[in-house]
Amino acid sequence: MRTSHFRAISIYLAALLFAAAALHIARVSASPASAPISHAAVQAAAGASGYHVVNKFKLGGDGGWDYITLEPTTHRLFVSRGTHVMVVDPEKGTVLGDIPGMHRVHGIALVPEFNKGFVSDGNPGSVFIFDLTTLKVLDEVKTQPDCDGLIYDPGTKRIFTANGDAKTATAIDAATGKVIGNVDLGGGPEFLQADGKGHLFVNLEDKSELVKVDAKALKVEATWPLAPCESPSGLAIDAVHERLFVGCHNKFMAMVDGDSGKVLGTVPIGQGVDANRFDPGTGYAFASTGDGNITVAHEDSADKISPVDTVATLRGARTMEFDPASHNLYTVTAEFGPAPAAQPGQRAPRPPMIPGSFTLIVLSR
Repeated sequence: MRTSHFRAISIYLAALLFAAAALHIARVSASPASAPISHAAVQAAAGASGYHVVNKFKLGGDGGWDYITLEPTTHRLFVSRGTHVMVVDPEKGTVLGDIPGMHRVHGIALVPEFNKGFVSDGNPGSVFIFDLTTLKVLDEVKTQPDCDGLIYDPGTKRIFTANGDAKTATAIDAATGKVIGNVDLGGGPEFLQADGKGHLFVNLEDKSELVKVDAKALKVEATWPLAPCESPSGLAIDAVHERLFVGCHNKFMAMVDGDSGKVLGTVPIGQGVDANRFDPGTGYAFASTGDGNITVAHEDSADKISPVDTVATLRGARTMEFDPASHNLYTVTAEFGPAPAAQPGQRAPRPPMIPGSFTLIVLSR
């Protein structure tokens, strides 16, 4: 009888302890403040790179989009929008200004030392020059047909444009805004990079090649095949180690030796790449793709690149920019309606953009 009594008390106490433990767990689960998540846990949830979407700002406005460019000193983001350029505060998601009056905007290059910005216009081929302070257009300089990507080379203090249909690159003096000359590239260029040491690199989308140009003499020094890379689009550079990161439409990002042209390695990326960036602070190389992903890879050494992470964004977010101070990434896209039916003998039309849906996406670590 006494043994049974003690057994009953033991069962009763065990039940009380179990109930108390369950109540404590429920309270902890219901109170986020009482269960802080460690930084390591956040990074694990975000992926190996730590990158994840932290903000989405609906900017609205009319027009499609192409390249986006950050001004590091003011942290203003310049966004191409078809016939105009939007100027945005990417931290607040507010529109600060607009540069209108263009035809088919592609790329934007900013040169604070001359207080000027440059915008490539593909129809039929020109560069608009504007004042960085007032955002007023100062001049329009004729280039060659299908003026697309453009960059500023601090080594020669020149703007270089990629003219797709003309298969050339145009050099413009950034201080005076005068055209210096053109380089015959031997194929259709998509984007360019400069190492600041006298060399310009241009990828040829139609020939799957990379061209190295003497940026001062405006002469081609070498043309290299990019196999297994096909139809290269985005291009980024590690200027210190003379390494190029090429976004390829057959779903690769290739790391290329800028001295020999050798393809040193590849990593898989998504579908529809249009921009690449490199962060010298972390060694990360990025590729943004229209299927709604940013691939993060790491330059392990001067001869090795490894995949790190794939970060989901939104469909259509194919272009991208990088902030070297915060290491943030920026990309843009919009919402789309159903595509119209294709007419006989014609390509299927693109789905229409829903008015007011244009969105800036901010990613951080």
